[in-house]
This record gives sequence, C-alpha cells and structure tokens, in this order.
Amino acid sequence: MLKTCQYCGIVQYDHVCPHKQKKKEITSIDKFRWTKAWQNKREEIKKRDLCLCQICIRELYDTVNKYNCDLLSVHHNIPLAENFDLRLENSNLITVCDFHHELCENGRIPREVVQKIIDEQEQKYNI
Repeated sequence: MLKTCQYCGIVQYDHVCPHKQKKKEITSIDKFRWTKAWQNKREEIKKRDLCLCQICIRELYDTVNKYNCDLLSVHHNIPLAENFDLRLENSNLITVCDFHHELCENGRIPREVVQKIIDEQEQKYNI
C-alpha cells in the first residue's frame, strides 16, 4: 500500500519521513512568555522606550527607517536560557524592531552596546 508524503512524494505506507519536523517540546521559557507578568512587563518596557526601536533611533547597525514602529519586540540582553532570574528585570530589557532583534540574537550587535543603551533608558526612566 502506498501513501503520499508532502516531503518525499509517494512512498510505502510504513515510510518514516526524515524531513518531517518533530513537535517542539514546551519549555519553561515558552511557558514564561505566555504569562501575564511577561505581557505586562513587555508593555512597560515599550512605554519606557516610547514604542521605538532603541537601535533605530540611534541610527546604529544598518538602520534604514529611523522611526520604525512596525513589529516591535522586547529583547532580553542576557538570554533567558543563560539567566532566567533576569527575565523581568528592566535592566536586561530593550525595545527593538524585528531587524535589530535578529541582529541582537545572533550576536551581530554586541551585548555591551545593548547594555549601554538599556542603562541610558533606565537612567531617563528613573529620573
């Protein structure tokens, strides 16, 4: 008996596809991202940063659109996997656009640069 595999085409019925992705295991990090505490903190940080990508407004790292308000997210400078205790600390969070978020995640924007910007924002916010 034959069946159709979306990746391999027509195959034997007992075929196990090597291309099919296994379901991702839900981690404590995933669960945290669904919490009301994270949703509230994320909104607080966006307000602190005036709903602007903090890299874009400083015209750093290939900024194309200085006031990029599309697709903003809040980035953990020290990743949750490295230090879960910093997950809700303002001093570890920054608002960035998707483009700069990807650069932060893959290390093309150094953590030291991001931390300096966070510190500037925290100083303004605490005055």
